[in-house]
Amino acid sequence: MTTTRLSVFPLAGALLFPRMQLPLHIFEPRYRAMVTDSLARDRRIGMIQPRPGFREAKGEPVPLFEIGCVGRIAEVEALNDGKFDIVLEGLSRFRVVRELEVTTPFRQIEAELIADPQDEVLGMGERASLELESRRFAERQGYAIDWSAVSRLDDEALVNGIAQIAPFDPAAKQALLEASSLSDRAELTVQLMQFFGRHDSDEGTLQ
Repeated sequence: MTTTRLSVFPLAGALLFPRMQLPLHIFEPRYRAMVTDSLARDRRIGMIQPRPGFREAKGEPVPLFEIGCVGRIAEVEALNDGKFDIVLEGLSRFRVVRELEVTTPFRQIEAELIADPQDEVLGMGERASLELESRRFAERQGYAIDWSAVSRLDDEALVNGIAQIAPFDPAAKQALLEASSLSDRAELTVQLMQFFGRHDSDEGTLQ
């Protein structure tokens, strides 16, 4: 097993998927230090979610989920007050092997990079089902979508794009990130859009 050292940014609800981009405003001192360190080395940051139900205590960091995604700082703007605006570009999912004991204010881990299959594609029925449910979900949420542009996306960009930006809860987003194949992620995305769509509809009926 080949492992790598990663600085990690634990942030609930802000997931990064391979080939996707994630804009971030970095303002906390420890994460400003993390960005500075990353820029001086390999520009990599591991995005990962903290497990729910825990609070950070002195000497006891919040436990992390096992799976995250490595991002490369593709764009950076250093602001006058020491903060940063950055854009991460998703490179690869990773699995936490262990957390490292470090003196830096930000957390670091030993991680195993997950070699996802390249050029995965969906079956015609899977793609059609995903696009149809996406339209229904967007209409229920009141989103204005350029569907002609969506239809030109390749399967991976479509599936990971929806998974990253859809307003699902952190647990649902984590399940999407952990899906072992693009087909599994697409199927789960459809199920989640149907579930959250029904839930929103039921809430509207009760009001």
